[in-house]
Amino acid sequence: MNALLTDLYELTMGAGYVLAGKQDEVATFDLTIRKLAPNRGYAVAAGLAQAVEYLLNLRFDAEEIEYLRSLPQFQHAPEAFFTLLREFRFRGDLFAVPEGTVLFAGEPVLTVRAPIFEAQLAETYLLSTIGYQTMIATKASRMVRAAAGRAVVEFGTRRAYSPEAGVIAGRAAYIGGCTGTSNTLSGMRYGIPVYGTAAHSWVQSFESEAESFRVLQQLLQEGTIYLIDTYDTLEAARTVASLGKPAFGVRLDSGDLATLSQRVRQILDAAGLTDCNIMATGNLNEYKIASLLADGAQVDSFGVGTDLVLSPDAPGMSVVYKLAEIQSNGRKRFTAKFSEDKETLPGGKQIFRYEDRDVIGCSWECPSGDADALIEPVILEGELVQPPLSIKKVRDYAMRQLKRLPEDYHHVESPAAYPVELSGELRNLWQSVRESLQGI
Repeated sequence: MNALLTDLYELTMGAGYVLAGKQDEVATFDLTIRKLAPNRGYAVAAGLAQAVEYLLNLRFDAEEIEYLRSLPQFQHAPEAFFTLLREFRFRGDLFAVPEGTVLFAGEPVLTVRAPIFEAQLAETYLLSTIGYQTMIATKASRMVRAAAGRAVVEFGTRRAYSPEAGVIAGRAAYIGGCTGTSNTLSGMRYGIPVYGTAAHSWVQSFESEAESFRVLQQLLQEGTIYLIDTYDTLEAARTVASLGKPAFGVRLDSGDLATLSQRVRQILDAAGLTDCNIMATGNLNEYKIASLLADGAQVDSFGVGTDLVLSPDAPGMSVVYKLAEIQSNGRKRFTAKFSEDKETLPGGKQIFRYEDRDVIGCSWECPSGDADALIEPVILEGELVQPPLSIKKVRDYAMRQLKRLPEDYHHVESPAAYPVELSGELRNLWQSVRESLQGI
């Protein structure tokens, strides 16, 4: 794992911690959803598997250390810092909610407790992988909800921020409820179903549309999906009808999708292809999917790309990684920020989930009444104690979580705010820390 895949200031702080003799202090950081994005009633936590892989494999090689030595920021760094880099491994603890957990504003996704440089260094990568995958999984869940039981396939790699982002997006979209992905590497790496047949260039490369369809049918047989809007959509549907079975379906990528799907359905049904699916693609999102179905579109599945992997209506997750406590020489000191609009809570946390609300409490508290504690140990003293679940189990867990969430929080616009409270003990701790910092 490339240890330099981080912001420079994580490393300069590391050198500073060594210079100040603080490298053995144990710090606790929370990665928290500060607030939900616009029109989001919840977030689907994703990215834990990559966080675990990162922490367990984080090392500095000789070339990386020599590069850091060459930078002006480290010209006065103590030699002990570079020794620390050569011997570096994550020796701390990771606590997290299970991947696929539905969370709300103010709730921690994970907690890192480790020697301060180890915990500090992880900030950039953890924010990136948790923030991006959570954004995608949440967006996917909204599209799947809008599709009302119809399949949604992720098609977004070519529009993602980078090729590797497309691989991760396929994974996160599957957690959020998508049936599968068009990204072949995502399929191989994570065991996700993959989908895809042919593009408009396939049709254009043949002298006739009918010939392109016949060859595709010969190749794919029962898995054939014809792209029928290259020239004349309805005429192409008639060609598909004349070819008959085997055929899985047709894809509409442009035009008035509601009206075209209705007419194509009539053509296919008249030819006895009643089980031939109609897929709609083309700049779709949850709003357009809901509108199409409200207009009577005869669509069996949707392919979504740009709006899923970029989430343009909410292009980012407000996740933060903040110091909550620090322990030195047997003494624990709780920490918090009190700046306007960016306050944080002190101490390690636990989320207690009741039937009708969540309560954020201190990590040492026990819940009152019938509540589930969501945050679990994953890594202890640098050793994995809770291996990540298979992607299928994560997806199933997320689907169960979303199904239990009342309708008011699923609205694609202006959803209700889920009740999240602070425990009395956490409120008292916050007040105590605030009073202790007055005048500093």
